[in-house]
Amino acid sequence: MKKLIINGGNKLYGTIKIAGAKNATLPLMVASILTKEKLTLTNIPHVSDISTMANLLETIGVEIGLDGLDEDFGEQGRVMNFKAHKEIEDPTAPYELVSKMRASIVILGPLLARFKKAKVSLPGGCAIGTRPVDLHLKALEKMGATIQIKKGYVEAQAKNGLKGAEIKFDKVSVGATENIMMAATLAQGQTIINNAACEPEIVDLANCLRSMGAKIKGDGTSTIIIDGVKSLHGARHKIIADRIEAGTYMIAVGIAGGKISLTNIEPWIIQGYKDELEQSGIKIEILENNQIIVSKEDKKIKPVNISTQPFPGFPTDMQAQFMALMTLAEGSATIEENIFENRFMHVLELVRMGADIQPHGNIAFIKGVKKLIGAEVMATDLRASVSLVLAGLVAKGQTIINRLYHLERGYERIAEKLVRCGADIKIEY
Repeated sequence: MKKLIINGGNKLYGTIKIAGAKNATLPLMVASILTKEKLTLTNIPHVSDISTMANLLETIGVEIGLDGLDEDFGEQGRVMNFKAHKEIEDPTAPYELVSKMRASIVILGPLLARFKKAKVSLPGGCAIGTRPVDLHLKALEKMGATIQIKKGYVEAQAKNGLKGAEIKFDKVSVGATENIMMAATLAQGQTIINNAACEPEIVDLANCLRSMGAKIKGDGTSTIIIDGVKSLHGARHKIIADRIEAGTYMIAVGIAGGKISLTNIEPWIIQGYKDELEQSGIKIEILENNQIIVSKEDKKIKPVNISTQPFPGFPTDMQAQFMALMTLAEGSATIEENIFENRFMHVLELVRMGADIQPHGNIAFIKGVKKLIGAEVMATDLRASVSLVLAGLVAKGQTIINRLYHLERGYERIAEKLVRCGADIKIEY
């Protein structure tokens, strides 16, 4: 099994190109189900979750082609073409694929909308909480779907097609918002989503769907209105930058010191955590041409309290990374996790490296220490694994991170990018 070996102590200097957002790419790939024409997506990150979703789409009948880099359009990242068959006779998303990634549930709405039936395994993925799918199912039932749970599968039908409805989510959910947005594009009549997610990935999905002929307004706010159309056509869409990857490298500079230029990133997408990073002592300079300069020349890290919230609040996907930073703060900090109930699994591993962290329910109390010590640790989920990488960058001695497959689910060539900026990292097979 692959391991990441880090010798800490090096500052970071150089340039890192931010990849396309994994969390935006996955629903955009699924959007290809909504049309019989070709959907071309550019700036696709090279991470394992993309391969998992591609395998799932091919299983149900979507043809996928990889076009490499498209220099003619001046676009970065991989380019992929998606074309769903005119008829999908068996719209089944099997357990062996869905169980690897919870985001797979967003395939349910598009299948129902276009083919009036779907069979999707209950999802898996990172073990960071139950993340129930009831929000998705209740909304689709309100749109006229008949849904049953049989042997671990969601079996859904909408024999007369989906109907527009007014939906209010009990809590903000990115996945449920995406699922219902896509389903509503082909539903009969108008759908209004209240308490909708406002994340940049939602705006990116709406932009792509509009380019396919969908009638959507209000994305980026808590109320999204979709007027259904009879059909959608093909389109070409560049995926938004990964704000979590960008924030992770910002914290890497904050914890290790140095100066890095981040490119290929729309500055507005970092608003959920920019203030907190600056309060900790990280300098962030926004330039033109989608470029951000991040620097930290002294070793002083100021303690900052955070509370995870839906966008534009502090993102739960940045909580573990920020905790790694706070382990070395000059003082005490608290981190409150309000999105998932089981997202402090990295605490014990950071403690193994010398951190002073006391979790109580959904709040972690952190007392900054003078130094972290390298140790052999184990990744438990995607963001937990990268928090250990960040800690390893500054820890005294060697850090060995096991279960590298978690990291590869969402970070494109992270070791290579950090090594180019001066980090001492190698992968052992």
